[in-house]
Amino acid sequence: MTPVAVRVILLDEKPMRKLILFVMAVSITCVAQTFPDAPELKHMGGRFASTPLQVDTSALSAGDKQALVKLVLAARIVNTLFMEQLWSGDLALYRKLQQDKSPLGQARLHYFWINKGPWSEIDEYKAFLPGVPEKKLAGANFYPGDMSKEEFEGWVKTLSTREKEQAEGFFTVIRRGADKKLTIIPYSREYRTFLDQAAKLLLEAAALTGNPSLNKFLTTRADAFSSNDYFESDMAWMDLDAPLDVTFGPYETYNDELFGYKAAFEAYINLRDDKESAHLAFLGQHLQEIENNLPEDPRYRVTKLGAAAPIRVVNEVFGAGDGNHGVQTAAYNLPNDDKVVQQKGAKRVMLKNIQEAKFRSILQPISRVVLQPAAQNDLSFELFFTHIVAHELTHGLGPHQIKINGRDSNPRLELKELYSAVEEAKADVTGLFALQYLMTQADKGATQSPLPHGPEAERQLYTTYLASSFRTLRFGLQDAHAKGMAVQFNYFLDKGAFIANSDGTFSVDLNKMKDAVASLDHDLLTREATGDYAGTKKLMSTMMVVRPEVQNALERLKSVPTDIEPVFVTADALTGEKISGRSK
Repeated sequence: MTPVAVRVILLDEKPMRKLILFVMAVSITCVAQTFPDAPELKHMGGRFASTPLQVDTSALSAGDKQALVKLVLAARIVNTLFMEQLWSGDLALYRKLQQDKSPLGQARLHYFWINKGPWSEIDEYKAFLPGVPEKKLAGANFYPGDMSKEEFEGWVKTLSTREKEQAEGFFTVIRRGADKKLTIIPYSREYRTFLDQAAKLLLEAAALTGNPSLNKFLTTRADAFSSNDYFESDMAWMDLDAPLDVTFGPYETYNDELFGYKAAFEAYINLRDDKESAHLAFLGQHLQEIENNLPEDPRYRVTKLGAAAPIRVVNEVFGAGDGNHGVQTAAYNLPNDDKVVQQKGAKRVMLKNIQEAKFRSILQPISRVVLQPAAQNDLSFELFFTHIVAHELTHGLGPHQIKINGRDSNPRLELKELYSAVEEAKADVTGLFALQYLMTQADKGATQSPLPHGPEAERQLYTTYLASSFRTLRFGLQDAHAKGMAVQFNYFLDKGAFIANSDGTFSVDLNKMKDAVASLDHDLLTREATGDYAGTKKLMSTMMVVRPEVQNALERLKSVPTDIEPVFVTADALTGEKISGRSK
């Protein structure tokens, strides 16, 4: 808003018994906010390395090839649906940008498409277009823009148990009724137009595939779009065993920065890599053993995990919605519904071609800046990839169902907006702990591990993790992963496990690293187990910062791309319509 300063002097001339108003000065001060021009927007977009994704589909059956086309078309609807969830004005602005054919208009459209909105994700969601809120709304478009946290929390206290579950549930939005009071609307009603279109295409794909598990998932997921009950289709997704590995629906809650309750729509259309999936299944087979040895009070350990966690290594053909904006997802661990996790566990999906692109385009150049020359030789794609697998697997470890003062709850509800960052940090350090545990067991001869182990593998693991820490920190502290990484990095600096060298590089002290990992893992697991919101908020306020020595290193990384921008070459060829990263 443009500030307006008005000086008014009132003179009361008693002899005249009148009030005479003299406006002595009126000054209007315009503080014009500047927005990036076309060259600057081109530079901002250049922080995402353009990466063609070509995936060999020749091994698919004829029916699956036809189904793949339908799935890509359905996924494209998810882009539009996600933008509707991000901000109420997003779609109108997107259509307006598409009409502007000037160099500036096209540059704005391109960067808008990368972010799926007018805020730059890696610049703490700062607006790069005029006429929009300065920052992304904390509640996105899941809640009324004028609603406060206090209003929501007070309103929830007046609801029945069933209504409270819906209000705080994944699959509803909160709106104001005609009486201005808050009301609950299911996704099935709020997004009916989008979901009807997507359901039609999913059912067409289901009819084309010859794989029963894919048919069941697509059919039940299409049904869920109208019933708003995702349980059966989440269970079917856990049982999915098909060359076409599809994730499609509302899942992650990162965009709800008010409470972390509401799920955003995303789609990943992938082809499974059976060879790599079998290689990494070893980790999934040892999850209960790792859980039994976690560095936490034994009373918080889960004595019996859900069914063995499937690991799928895939190559991404197309990503959409929450799965394709800003920083690209390299892996995901789903579903988030604790009822499904209790019965089926969770599935970990590793996007190998995305990870290879990030390693090549981002991590290798980063290592040449933040690591000393000798340490750069320890950078390992295999251990980069394996730690991401471990990260996703260990999301399923630790506390999920907890009791607070005798009542049933879970860490997500108790830690509220802090949960996502804490959980990402927990998965990082628990993943490190798990790999170290398995390496130690293999070194002792207690297990026959196909994974790297021994002193060289340990050094490569922690050195690669150190370099990758900077990759994550560059996402900006509005990102849950970066928030969690800041906590980790500062903790390890304080413990002497990370060393800031005088030449601006960083090193790992292997003698201190293992104990530091176990210590931080204990702290994070305990906070989730006890639902300690106040203690967690204190931790985050002191540790969730970028210290000067780290900021100096980040400044020297400005010439290195921050992430990748996928160009879905195979998907475009299949549908005969190119939309990747541009105007549609």
